[in-house]
Amino acid sequence: MASVEEKLADMGLSLPPAPQPLAQYVPAKRVGDVVYVSGHVPVQDGEFLHLGALGRELTVEQGRECARVCALNALAAVRAVVGHLDAVVEVVQVRGFVNSAPGFGRQPEVVNAASELLVELYGERGRHARAAVGTCALPRNVPVEVEMIVRVET
Repeated sequence: MASVEEKLADMGLSLPPAPQPLAQYVPAKRVGDVVYVSGHVPVQDGEFLHLGALGRELTVEQGRECARVCALNALAAVRAVVGHLDAVVEVVQVRGFVNSAPGFGRQPEVVNAASELLVELYGERGRHARAAVGTCALPRNVPVEVEMIVRVET
């Protein structure tokens, strides 16, 4: 069975280094067999992938790209805490926040890109409870922020 990082490589993706926090918090914190992952934004190669609100400056597809990058950044934070992604027993919960123009209601479709990635990587272990929330603004005008809770090997 292929490791999670081998699956990423087969998909043409790689895990970035763990993101550095922009304020006073940690990217992920382990408590027993649970890792609480802070909200991660779509930073790729040190730059924001896109900026702006969905339904105004950005399309659903651009939002989906951002959600996927957020999930990769969140997984990088998990790896930094537990050493390797194969330690994840299950993805428990994902929360996605979408910077939304008035009237934009496709937040679940945007956040689903993060969910789809997790299921591609972990199969049934990647299925999770989820919230996809629209908001009028996110820090630094990012379009998407994703946080998660995972259970890991003890």
